[in-house]
Amino acid sequence: MNKFIFGFFALLLTCVHVKGQVLSIDSTRVEHLDEVVLIDSRFELKRENSGKMVIKIDSVELKRRQGMSVAEIINTKSGIEINGSRSVQGSVLGVFARGGRGRQVLILIDGVRATDPSSFSAEYDLRLLSSANIASIEIIKGAASTLYGTNAATAVIKITTKKAVSKDFGISISSSVGTNQTVENQNFNVAEFSNNARVSGVLNKVDYSLSIAQNYADGISAIITPNSEEDVFSNTSIDLRLGYKFNDKFDFSVYGNQTKMKTDFDESFGLIDADYQFLSSQERVGLSGNFKYDEKGSLHLNGAFTSYESESKSAFPNTFIGENLVLDLYHKYTFDSKLYTIVGLNYLKDETQFAETEAFTITDPYVNAVYVSDFGLNLNAGSRLNNHSTYGSNLVFNINPSYVFQVNTGYFKLLASYATSYITPSLTQLFGNFGANAELKPEDNRTIEGGFEYALSNEFRIGGVYFNRKEENFVFFDVLNNRYQNATNTIDAQGMELELKWMPSSQLSIDANYTFTERKGDNAIRLPKHKLNFNLNYTLSDKLNAALRYRWVGERTDTDFSAFPFVDQSLEPFSLVDVYAGFELMPQLTVFLNASNLLNKSYTEVLGFTTRGRNIRIGFNLNL
Repeated sequence: MNKFIFGFFALLLTCVHVKGQVLSIDSTRVEHLDEVVLIDSRFELKRENSGKMVIKIDSVELKRRQGMSVAEIINTKSGIEINGSRSVQGSVLGVFARGGRGRQVLILIDGVRATDPSSFSAEYDLRLLSSANIASIEIIKGAASTLYGTNAATAVIKITTKKAVSKDFGISISSSVGTNQTVENQNFNVAEFSNNARVSGVLNKVDYSLSIAQNYADGISAIITPNSEEDVFSNTSIDLRLGYKFNDKFDFSVYGNQTKMKTDFDESFGLIDADYQFLSSQERVGLSGNFKYDEKGSLHLNGAFTSYESESKSAFPNTFIGENLVLDLYHKYTFDSKLYTIVGLNYLKDETQFAETEAFTITDPYVNAVYVSDFGLNLNAGSRLNNHSTYGSNLVFNINPSYVFQVNTGYFKLLASYATSYITPSLTQLFGNFGANAELKPEDNRTIEGGFEYALSNEFRIGGVYFNRKEENFVFFDVLNNRYQNATNTIDAQGMELELKWMPSSQLSIDANYTFTERKGDNAIRLPKHKLNFNLNYTLSDKLNAALRYRWVGERTDTDFSAFPFVDQSLEPFSLVDVYAGFELMPQLTVFLNASNLLNKSYTEVLGFTTRGRNIRIGFNLNL
């Protein structure tokens, strides 16, 4: 077994041993276990009552990761690899969770499915999101189509944007500048800029917020070549939200977003330093309504209409135009604080322009229930009937039991799960201009999980889970028949995820995770078998805090597309060290420094493409 696995297990065992000693000496620091999770049930339940290992990235952690993109932040968590997040800003991102591909990961923004129907696989482009406007991120892994529908096969990433401050008027401004350089060219020129301004407040029953975010980067070429031109990335986003609270039982809000992105890119086939450009625009309007008719029951409505328009200026120019409508209406009811039920109806329509405008609709009724017993047993179970306008109906379900043993100031939890999910073929695969096949069936995923979680107060938590996932009917392009087909073979993925959170003192906190992933049945390029993240955060004083981060990515393969026939190559493991420091100059003003790849290590993420070397970013946050 790899030495890094032994090292991680040794760290976990050491932490358990030391933690037991700390508790026996300083029991006065024990806190109540009050963390709640929402994503796996849509109810605010104690973490110990959840049958999943939920990942929460709160405002404190986001603050310590200033200067990082959304993809970089998510990439520090177990079970996830976002290829391209360490390369040139604006690189195409490959989101892999538990050995799956991008279309098997569902992105939720403020509770609404986000996907671009005009793209080949209907994925959402994380480059369109600004981390400056995010309040929190929750992640569950495994099949979750019962609650969230199509694409929720390997992970659901729920992103919640910032809401209004509680006073009449508040303003926050953040800005940072930094270098953007390779290992070989350490010139320390300022080449990255990030700015965000936000006003918000509450006036009587009305809450409001308006934010503008801008990011810019240049200085590096996408491909590795001498005397190459710089590839520029820019992103501008505007967000507006208005809410009205009629009374304690009923609130309603509307919101809008416009994001424009521009990124230069090079030719991947043959690795040519080309003057290509990709332009993308997203416009979204949405609504959210909540009506609590008594202490046990409530009605909720989330919806959004989004339009996408992209243009690729390359050797094969193309324009992509699409839009989608998502509506999710559900009823929540609690019986005696033990049985939490949801009955809902989810509707979506995806539309894209090809030679003619093509569309499909999905109408899914679903039901889910969570039972929390007095004696330790918890059970999360449900089902969804997927009704698709093209391929017909498909039934998915989940059953997720867990059992909690109370241990002194905490708990020990055993958990298991069996769940199915589906991935709808994209409009391009069904009706596109090249190789379309309207007879395609949905891809099916089955996931089995088993694991544990051990927690002592809010100061220590360790958990591990084994997963086994099977893919069937996955859609691929059949070169011989020149069309998309459902595969007859299956893909098997299995692995293990370990997570540790430890706060040995009020000043020091440790966050670590390890992932083992194995995929069989096809060419699993750019997917590391082993991956480790380690974060140490230290509060030196009331005003100064610092963080040290270590990332290790194990061996993986990639395909060399620079010559024909294509050949797979093995990529060497690599490790990166980052540091962060934040200082409160005054209660309203904080300055920070973020240094990535501090040791200036050379590594490869995608064959032939540039990765970033040592880079420094400084910035400030002002809240008035």
